[in-house]
Amino acid sequence: MELVKVDALGLACPLPVVKTIKALEGLTGPAAVETHVDNETAVQNLIRLAAGKGFPVRSEKLGEKHFVVVMEAGKAAPAEAEAPALCLPDRRGNTVVAVDSDAMGRGSEELGRTLMKGFLYALSQLDELPKTILFYNGGARLTTEGSLSLEDLRSMEAQGVQILTCGTCLNYYGLTEKLAVGGVTNMYSIVETLAKADKVIKP
Repeated sequence: MELVKVDALGLACPLPVVKTIKALEGLTGPAAVETHVDNETAVQNLIRLAAGKGFPVRSEKLGEKHFVVVMEAGKAAPAEAEAPALCLPDRRGNTVVAVDSDAMGRGSEELGRTLMKGFLYALSQLDELPKTILFYNGGARLTTEGSLSLEDLRSMEAQGVQILTCGTCLNYYGLTEKLAVGGVTNMYSIVETLAKADKVIKP
């Protein structure tokens, strides 16, 4: 599949969306359009653009002010089918999600891991994303190498969701060097984050 890169670093809304639409219009066949931006709101608007067209999309934070959104265009996008390039508000609310296990619910561990993967995917699809997701105890495994939820977590991080994992927990499980998304936090910060949240969700 052809790869088309769009450099929208340093550009304010709606220019990243406009440049991406132009790239889509210029396609002559299936292609992956990779747009580079420097802010979370642009990531969110590009994801909305892809969703409106039915294109598979993924996003990732590459650096402090460097994000990439990749949408797979199965066919050329005709100009008349384009939606207007809108600058919509930030999707994040003041909700904190606290994850203390890599499995959801009690009973079968295998089923629980499948449920947790589904939970994090569904969370990434909400119209209003959480402000922060905290991972501690067994939940620390979900942010490290080999986790099946890394793509969903990286997508949310690219949209401004703070992904934080307990450092003591990473050390206990021998995973400190395997953290693959987000940052490391401590118990004081975890308590402070939970106390300041408007709503706390615990799967």
